[in-house]
Amino acid sequence: MKRNMLASLMAAAALTLGCSDSGPLSVNSAEASELKTVDQRISYIFGLSVADQFKRGEIELDIDALALALKDAKEGKEPRLSQEEIQMAMRAFQDRQMAKQQESVRVVAEANQKEGQEFLAANKAKDGVVETASGLQYKVIQAGSGKQPTAQDTVTVHYRGTLIDGTEFDSSYKRNEPVSFPLNGVIKGWTEGLQLMKEGAKYELYIPSNLAYGPGGSGGAIGPNATLIFEVELIKVGS
Repeated sequence: MKRNMLASLMAAAALTLGCSDSGPLSVNSAEASELKTVDQRISYIFGLSVADQFKRGEIELDIDALALALKDAKEGKEPRLSQEEIQMAMRAFQDRQMAKQQESVRVVAEANQKEGQEFLAANKAKDGVVETASGLQYKVIQAGSGKQPTAQDTVTVHYRGTLIDGTEFDSSYKRNEPVSFPLNGVIKGWTEGLQLMKEGAKYELYIPSNLAYGPGGSGGAIGPNATLIFEVELIKVGS
């Protein structure tokens, strides 16, 4: 059991040290000379790993309290906090971290909202760009001549999606495979935009956040209140 725990700790430490954003953590040569024994060096490596984990999580590390806990545990002393106190502290910590995360998301959401509004305001003045009553903007790249879908239809499309800074987050072209879906089962900007198209058409859709993924965003690529740009080619209407 202890062997497995040690192996896990060693693996975690190695992974953390090897994957640091600034490269493997190193020790100043003058200070390293004080770490002569294997036990000293392994202890130092674990210390680096713990500190790096706290730094990545943006958690304030109280060195004295950490050292006290390690000392008490090594000497077999009873914890200085009761189970109830530990649970209360953990709940308070989780609440604080959640509040920090929510604040961070709020700041990003406000910035994305502002940038999106500024982009759309400038974009609608460009040649060929049309804005609908909902705020959706589109530009006809190639007109189609086939069937025009309703919201109840299934459509087959090729598409490429980017953020307003040009970052691509998805592309059926790259996968070399078009996708099919019910038109009333996607974001509002797509439901509205594709109903303007006919088979064979290719449009560029500029979708404000309220017609896209809104404050929640989508995964890691699409942030809260992000305005999106899609190049969409309507291949077929119907399954």
